[in-house]
Amino acid sequence: MSTNNSTSSNTTSAMTGHGRVVILGAGESGVGAAKLAQAKGFDVFVSDYGVITDKYKAALEKLSIPFESEKHSEELILNANEVIKSPGIPPTAPIIKKLVEKRIPVISEIEFAKRYTNAKTICITGSNGKSTTSLLTYHILKNAGLNVGLAGNIGQSFAAQVATEDYEYYVLEISSFMLDDMFAFKADIAVLLNITPDHLDRYDYKLENYAASKMRIVQNQTAEDVFIYCADDEESLKAISLIKPVAKAFPFSITEKVELGAYLEETTIHILTEPNNQLTMSISDLALQGKHNIYNSMASGIVSKVLELRNETIRESMGNFKNIEHRLEHVAKISGIDFINDSKATNVNSTWYALESMTSDVVLIMGGVDKGNDYNMLKDLVKSKVKAIVCLGKDNKRIHDAFEDDVEVIVNTFSADEAAQIAFHLAKRGDTVLLSPACASFDLFKNYEDRGNQFKAAVREL
Repeated sequence: MSTNNSTSSNTTSAMTGHGRVVILGAGESGVGAAKLAQAKGFDVFVSDYGVITDKYKAALEKLSIPFESEKHSEELILNANEVIKSPGIPPTAPIIKKLVEKRIPVISEIEFAKRYTNAKTICITGSNGKSTTSLLTYHILKNAGLNVGLAGNIGQSFAAQVATEDYEYYVLEISSFMLDDMFAFKADIAVLLNITPDHLDRYDYKLENYAASKMRIVQNQTAEDVFIYCADDEESLKAISLIKPVAKAFPFSITEKVELGAYLEETTIHILTEPNNQLTMSISDLALQGKHNIYNSMASGIVSKVLELRNETIRESMGNFKNIEHRLEHVAKISGIDFINDSKATNVNSTWYALESMTSDVVLIMGGVDKGNDYNMLKDLVKSKVKAIVCLGKDNKRIHDAFEDDVEVIVNTFSADEAAQIAFHLAKRGDTVLLSPACASFDLFKNYEDRGNQFKAAVREL
C-alpha cells in the first residue's frame, strides 16, 4: 500500500542537504522532521490541513520555519524535492495523489531521520501490544546502562532526537501507516507481535493488504539482522510464509517449545538466543500480568538477550516495569467497584485482551469510530463476563446489532461523564467498569488520551 512509486533520484540529491523539503502535518513527527531538515541545511516548509496547536506553532516560529495551517497550498508543496508526511494522512488524500503523479518522493519521518544516525534500531510493530513492548524494551535497555532513545509512535519524535541527541540505540514503535512510507529503512532488530484486523478502512478492507504493510518491518534486512515474531499468531505465520525473511529468526510461543527464541513451560518462561545461554523467569514475577503480556515480555526478553544483556538485569527490569497510561490502567475503587481505563484499546483485539484478563463481572464502556470492526471474536467473552454495555460514541448501531442477544442492557451515551455515571449505576460491589472502546476516538474526543483523561476525571467526580 505504498504512496510512493517514484524513482529515488530526488531522494539522493536531498540527502546532500540541498533542495526543498516539504513536511505535511505539524504534529510531533512533522515538527521533529522540520527541526532535523533545517539542521541538515534544507529549505523547509511545513503544511497542515488541520489546525496547528499552539505548542507546535511556537516550536516552528522559534526556529523561523515557514508554515501554513488549515490548507495545503499546491504552489508551495508541489515544488518539493521530497515530502515527509504524517502517518495520519492517507494515500487517497488529494495532495498525496498529486505528489505521486509528479513523481515527488513521499516518505515518513522515520525514513528521513534514519539517514542521519548510525544508531542500532529495534523496531516493534503489531496490531496490539506495540506501546507496552516498546516501553518495556526501552526500560530494560536503559536499566542495563545502554545509551538508548525511545521514539516512533510514542514519545518525542525520532527526527527531533536525531537532530539533538547522540543515542547508540533507538527503540522505535512503528505503525503500519509509518511502514507504508518507509523504503530504504532497515531495522537491525525487527519485532512483529501479531497481526489482527485493524485500520482496515485504510487497506481497502482487506486483511492481506494490512498484513503486507506490517511485513515491511523486515524489508532490507540481511542475514546479520534479527527478526522476532509470535509463532502462535496465524496471520503472522501466513504473512511470513509469503515474504520469507532472511534475518536470524527468533520465534516466541506459549503453546510449544522452540529451540531458539522464547517459550512457556507450565509457569516458567525460557528465553534463549544461543543454545547454552538461557534466561528463565516465573510468570508470577512479571510486572505485566495476563496472557497477552507474557507475549510482550517474551518479545522484549529476546531483544535483551540478542543484545547480550545480563540475565539479572533483564529479570529485575521485567519485574519492576510500570505499564503505560490508558492501557488497563486502574483509576479508582468506588463503593467496591473497580474502574479501569483501557482507552488505548482502539481495536477489537485489544478489547478482547482486556476482557480476557478480567476476573469479575464487567460493565463495558465501548464505541467510537468503527474502523470496519468484526465484533464476533468478542461474543463469547461478552456472554461470559459482561453484564451491560455502555456505548460511548455518535453511532452505536453496529454494537447494538452485534451484542443485543448477548447482554440484557445496552445504553447509548455521548460524553465520558454520562458514560461513567451510567456505568456506576449499572455496576454493583465487586464488579469492574472497564473502558475498552474497540474503536477510534475521533467522533467525540481529540484522541484516545483525551478520551482516557476525560473518563478518569469523570470517575473521580463520582
